[in-house]
Amino acid sequence: MEAIKIKAEARTEQGTGAVRRLRRAGMIPGSVMKMKKGGTELIKLPKHDFMMAMRGRTGKQVLVSLDMNGTEVPALLREMQNDVLAGTPIHVDFSEVSLSEKIRVTVPMYLVGEPVGVKIGGGILAQVLRTIDIECLPTDLIEKVDIDVSKLDVDQTMFVRDIQLDSKYTVVTRGELAVAVVKAPDEAPAAAGAAEPGVIKKGKEEKK
Repeated sequence: MEAIKIKAEARTEQGTGAVRRLRRAGMIPGSVMKMKKGGTELIKLPKHDFMMAMRGRTGKQVLVSLDMNGTEVPALLREMQNDVLAGTPIHVDFSEVSLSEKIRVTVPMYLVGEPVGVKIGGGILAQVLRTIDIECLPTDLIEKVDIDVSKLDVDQTMFVRDIQLDSKYTVVTRGELAVAVVKAPDEAPAAAGAAEPGVIKKGKEEKK
């Protein structure tokens, strides 16, 4: 992932009134958690420039290069608060990173392909786990992981340990957790209820 360059500057304005004035002036208040010095530095960014730079980005963790008066600060966008009505950013939080040290991030997983157990066997596909934790260098960040489930047959399960990623990625999530399962048609209710991450329900409880 190539870092997004964003202009930013330190700010001294604090408090509700000061933050409102910043926003009216077209700025977004934010903060950067410092890696070497520790603590947090308050910053502000031009709203229009930030929104243009983030356009099309879907990942929760985004690598940026903050231009702080000519000094490039590599950082991860950790959290972005949006206006409830307008949907535009009103506050952003970053964490400074080293481009030579691995970081741990949570990445969403998407199922691709039609399982043979669905296409031929009439089974029901259920995604059990929707995110995976990986370690990698900041420059190798990915926004998502596509999981090919086309070979899954009826009553077969894909686990985290079955996921094949490039060697530059280390999977941290426990390998025994189920990612996706294809259930037989008569077990469809159980499969439909398997949306809770890490849990596969085997059936309805018996009535007492």
